[in-house]
Amino acid sequence: MLCNVTDIRMTDPIQELGDPHAPILQGLWESVRAGQRHIQLSPYLAASCAFLTHLALCAPFFFLDALGRVCQRVRSWRIAAGSGPPPSLQRWFQCFCRVLFKYTTAVLPAAALLQLLRSPNFPELAPTCWQLFVEVLACFLLFDTLFFIWHYSMHRVPWLYRTVHQMHHQHHVPFALAAQDASSAELLSLLLLALGSAWMLGCHPLSEVLFHFLNSWMAVEDHCGYNLPWALHKLLPCMGGAPYHHAHHKKQNTNFAPYFTHWDFLFGTYCASVQHSE
Repeated sequence: MLCNVTDIRMTDPIQELGDPHAPILQGLWESVRAGQRHIQLSPYLAASCAFLTHLALCAPFFFLDALGRVCQRVRSWRIAAGSGPPPSLQRWFQCFCRVLFKYTTAVLPAAALLQLLRSPNFPELAPTCWQLFVEVLACFLLFDTLFFIWHYSMHRVPWLYRTVHQMHHQHHVPFALAAQDASSAELLSLLLLALGSAWMLGCHPLSEVLFHFLNSWMAVEDHCGYNLPWALHKLLPCMGGAPYHHAHHKKQNTNFAPYFTHWDFLFGTYCASVQHSE
């Protein structure tokens, strides 16, 4: 009996839940590791979760757009207040169909192939809170840099703009779901940039999941079309937010970075945020 207990302890993670030196996130990580492993290793999990997460994060703005048709207060938060009412239900549905088609035909197969080639691992220990913060922040800084270079190139090379990026700019006044309304080639390139940022930094799986979730949220917020009182860019002046990205959709030759403003400042492509479109 004693031997059995010893064997179990030797095969358990080094840090037990009751250990005061165990990372705070160890309990959460243990529950993830103890889940259905065949589901966690499914090649279709990442793309499916990305699509469903995008829809869930867009849902509040869908209801905000619906409410904006009858509530003046909500309409006053819209950046493009002078360009007509919020997007209609038909426009949302058409955008949903386009995004679903591209995820099904391009993103899902590509993500499945990458997952099979990657062979993800599940380390025994969870990251510390500090490690989680540093890794997620590093992912955002690297992704922001890579996105700026790629986005700038797509606008400066006519062939790239026509074949890859032009479809996204059909939305002169963007809305939340339009964050993923782009060509299949662009969606695949952004997938590679996001996955590559986490892989190059060797992030813990928990850090990677949190980065992808926050990345989806910030992309949705950038395209939402609202300058909300509680928006993240009002708390962190280093971030552009929806008004900053709306200026890019309006003028197209400015504000190429997705979230932060430092690269646009350095390269002279920064434009003051558009508050209202005439």
